[in-house]
Amino acid sequence: MTFNEFKATWTPVIDNFLREHLESEVTDKKISQIMSYSVMAGGKRLRPLLFLATLAALKAKISDNEIRIACGIELIHTYSLIHDDLPAMDNDDFRRGKLTSHKKWGEAEAILAGDALLPMGIQWIAQGSNSANLVNIITKAVGPNGMVGGQYLDIDSTNNESVAHNSEFINKMEWLKTGCLLRACVEMGADYGHANISQRKQLLQFAHAFGRSYQIYDDLVDVVETSEEAGKKTHKDSENGKNNTLTLLGIAQSREELSALINEAQQSLKNIDSHVLVGFLDLYKKVL
Repeated sequence: MTFNEFKATWTPVIDNFLREHLESEVTDKKISQIMSYSVMAGGKRLRPLLFLATLAALKAKISDNEIRIACGIELIHTYSLIHDDLPAMDNDDFRRGKLTSHKKWGEAEAILAGDALLPMGIQWIAQGSNSANLVNIITKAVGPNGMVGGQYLDIDSTNNESVAHNSEFINKMEWLKTGCLLRACVEMGADYGHANISQRKQLLQFAHAFGRSYQIYDDLVDVVETSEEAGKKTHKDSENGKNNTLTLLGIAQSREELSALINEAQQSLKNIDSHVLVGFLDLYKKVL
């Protein structure tokens, strides 16, 4: 199965599960509606698909429990987007081509929707997997030593000239705020799918390269795509004083770095059924 076939098969399943269970498992219909607004606004479903693709590479089954785990990851990702868009953070008006949650519903409502999605996502992962280790992996990935820590460094470094040319700092910041969660999707799949030592090593090498490359790709989207193409405001990182790989290296070198990471990711999966996982790298073609 190719990546496009895999995506076409499982994205509707993910969408249907999210839609049905956010409605049936949230008692208050208004907060359910606000949570669903951001979750169902679109998006690539990259993170749940990454978890499921890892299972597929290991020939593991995909049924209702595995979909619940995957959708739990998507709830956690959406929580992070809602909070990231808030005026106190990146102050964005649009996400996935629609008004951001706080613009649609209000700041308090958006904060509470995010607050609700995070624990519900963890709950779904626990229910689907019955695994304390999967819960440990995801909570470490999004906590103070992962995504939230990276978001803090991002805020702290904005308009901060002292780190503008510090590649070690920028690599750490971008890995934490973006790479950690992407790596966790693969690590959860490797753990749940009972990968052997060799398979686990290869999958995590792929995950590290993919996780680091994704933020470089996202930085390039900000300068090479229009707001309509990206579904959010673009050309704003330099205006807002953001320090990232792109502002450090420029467009040409950032593309070189992205290409090197793509090659690293491809080479890491030589002994695994990797057609679907390697297909995730095709996402980057539009910015190279």
